Amino acid sequence: MSIITLTSDFGNLDYRVAALKGSILSLNQKVNIVDITHDIQAFNLVQTSYIVRNAYKHFPKGTIHILSVDSFQHKSRKNIVYKSAGHYFIAADNGLLSLIFFDIKPEAMYEITLNNRFDDVVSFTSMDVFVPAAVHLANGGLPEVIGRKIEHAKQLLFPKPVYNESEKMIIGEVTYIDNFGNIISNIGKEFFEGIGKGYENFRIKFRNLALSKVFSSHTEVVSDWDRETEFHGQSAAIFNDSQLLELTIYKGSKKNGAKSLFGMNVGEKIYIEFS
Repeated sequence: MSIITLTSDFGNLDYRVAALKGSILSLNQKVNIVDITHDIQAFNLVQTSYIVRNAYKHFPKGTIHILSVDSFQHKSRKNIVYKSAGHYFIAADNGLLSLIFFDIKPEAMYEITLNNRFDDVVSFTSMDVFVPAAVHLANGGLPEVIGRKIEHAKQLLFPKPVYNESEKMIIGEVTYIDNFGNIISNIGKEFFEGIGKGYENFRIKFRNLALSKVFSSHTEVVSDWDRETEFHGQSAAIFNDSQLLELTIYKGSKKNGAKSLFGMNVGEKIYIEFS
């Protein structure tokens, strides 16, 4: 059974998500439709890239992913099929795919040309363009039938951490805040450890707080703190499943989670000083 996933900034209140699913099922009732999320902040491509990058790997190869974020029709903008890691991704050519795959080259890219009248008749890109393209692929169709191969798509630069050698400091930033209020940075474990080899100590500094230890997981945080009830609301740094530095609140939530307690927002700087 073919799988089509849906990711959007549509939310679940309006009709759009249901309309997409109905449109897919009208073309193929046997398709398995899976929601990744519809709670993306409007037009937030960095947030989308983090979620999709960490979700798609758990689906079987051949899965088709519809990415409806900043996807409304523009006559000057292409809609593309992007093949990578054995998966198909369908999105507007808005740079989102370059953020998801900033370190992976695509197997192939196609501009969707299902209907030359698209520029004139498209009112809802996800339904009018993405759905028929996705169902075509789910039915075993070749991407060459619905599009022409292209070599280039829009590129956006994913924010990368930098090392200031004179200050002996890594400068990174907040790129995502999850549902529990955990702060995810763009500082990877490999980059951190590579810089840290020449130093004995480090301090992670953000706002008015500082941490001098990084745990390998949330579980290790609990193991390190013997009487866990005493540590509700305590801050810690870990390397998460994506091997990115994460600032977390033990048993935090939206009410007392990292975003509220630390007062941090996406784009805010995080510093690691070495000594």
